Amino acid sequence: QVQLVESGGGLVQAGGSLRLSCAASGRTFSSYTMAWFRQAPGKEREFVGRISWSGISTYLARSVKGRFTISRDNAKNTVYLQMNSLKPEDTAVYYCAADPDGSGWTDWGQGTQVTVSS
Repeated sequence: QVQLVESGGGLVQAGGSLRLSCAASGRTFSSYTMAWFRQAPGKEREFVGRISWSGISTYLARSVKGRFTISRDNAKNTVYLQMNSLKPEDTAVYYCAADPDGSGWTDWGQGTQVTVSS
C-alpha cells in the first residue's frame, strides 16, 4: 500500500495554470502506474490521465488533452499534473491514484480542490 498526498490546488482565473503534485510514500512507488482523477460537485469521478511506471507512456482524457500534462519524478516519489488553459468546467477535487500491479486503482489520496473562475 502507498500513501498519497496531493497539493497545489487553489483558485485561478480561466486561462490560467496550476501544477498539482502527488507525493507518495513507499519504496516501490517507481513500479506503480499512477493516475489523476477529478470529481466535480454533483458529478461522478472522472478519469483525467495516467502515466506508466517509467514515465514514458502517458494517456490523457479527451477533455484535457492538449491542455494538461502528466509527469513523474521517481527519485522524488512524486507525480505531477500540469494544467494550462484552465476552464471553469475544470473545477473539481483532483485525486491521484496508484495501481501497483495492474489490478486497479487501489490507493487514493485525499484530494485537492481546484476552482477556476470565469
